[in-house]
Amino acid sequence: MNRAAIRTETMNASQLGKQRMLSRVGEPLFYADWERALFIHYEVEAEALQRWVPYPLDLYEGRAFVSLVAFTMRGMRPRIAGKLGAKLFAPIGSHDFLNVRTYVKHGEEAGIYFIREWLPNRIAVCLGPGVFGLPYRYGKLNYEHRHEEGCLSGEISEGGGKLAYRVNLKNQDFSSAVTDELGGFLLERYTAYTHGCGMRRFFRVWHEPWQQTEVDMEINENTLIARAPGGEEWAVDARLAGANYTPGAKDVWMGRPHFIGKN
Repeated sequence: MNRAAIRTETMNASQLGKQRMLSRVGEPLFYADWERALFIHYEVEAEALQRWVPYPLDLYEGRAFVSLVAFTMRGMRPRIAGKLGAKLFAPIGSHDFLNVRTYVKHGEEAGIYFIREWLPNRIAVCLGPGVFGLPYRYGKLNYEHRHEEGCLSGEISEGGGKLAYRVNLKNQDFSSAVTDELGGFLLERYTAYTHGCGMRRFFRVWHEPWQQTEVDMEINENTLIARAPGGEEWAVDARLAGANYTPGAKDVWMGRPHFIGKN
């Protein structure tokens, strides 16, 4: 598939995500900015990963992937309630995240499944699992994503695990055109599936296609990934498969949780 076709497919995925979001009454629930996001992709053994994921894996040419997404959420606020709502959400509205996600399907709808999420906000850590079924854990996160200076670095730690990385950002030509089909498969996802408190849920998000660039990673340490559920199995032979960086997206739509059923 050439770049023009990949660009069209990327735009179509975004528009389909928007349609699905608006098909539900009362959506979106929140707005937020997602800033300075680094996607680190690993290829893992599918059978080992599937044992820890309660949805069928969405494979790319028979291959399974796990991505670590390091970004900052800024200004999450309810779609309604205006400035008062933004003020009430201020304690949990802005902080860093490290998501560990894989790629799944439920029925015919492809999406992501959160295996683990680390964040430095103790209030959000308490709220996320019960409301959305999100696998939050408290961690120490330090990001220096200064793409304007051509340098990205980060350090995330929890317990005895640590992720430390550095990127020399040579190319700042951010574009919605990924260079191959795998890039679109990994980046353009607009449905999130969760499993927590004995319930399966999903929620949708929407934003314009990522304006991104591929980057070369220098991983100094990654013992953190093994602390994700099942990581001692599926992360053992994980192979770095690439990385992408985007300055982010403004006014991302975030939907409400919808129940799928008990499991």
